[in-house]
Amino acid sequence: MSALNPLNSFPSYDALKVMRLAEFYPMDISSTYLIRLEFQLTNFIDDMRQDDRFRNASNIGEFSIMLVATKKHVLYDLVYLLIKLTLILPVATASVERVFSAMNLVKNKLRTTMSDDRLNDWFVTFIERDVFMEVSEDDIVDAFMTMQKRRVT
Repeated sequence: MSALNPLNSFPSYDALKVMRLAEFYPMDISSTYLIRLEFQLTNFIDDMRQDDRFRNASNIGEFSIMLVATKKHVLYDLVYLLIKLTLILPVATASVERVFSAMNLVKNKLRTTMSDDRLNDWFVTFIERDVFMEVSEDDIVDAFMTMQKRRVT
């Protein structure tokens, strides 16, 4: 990801590293797109280093905004796609970590025999607890009372 850092005119730029990064996204960048990406990268770095509008970009987020503003995201569509994927990676990683953290809290020794459906229900209520905190207890009781089938144990 540092190969796409625009600070100081892309000092860490390496086309091979960018190509390797693209290979991590086979669902987004197919093998034929990899060939196109290779051609785009040969022109991309020279274009970015020569265009004065990109000299002030200090991070990848700012750089992606400048690509759109100058319409270069159309010319270098696959490079832009990689930049977008790079930008969402921390968000996706944090979401997965949040789920695993919740799993450690919800799934303890007392609940190891719980069914998958019930465990899923626990996770949804735990992860989205902000939403559930806004639901009143009376609404829950009313919804439960209107249910036709209830299991009594």
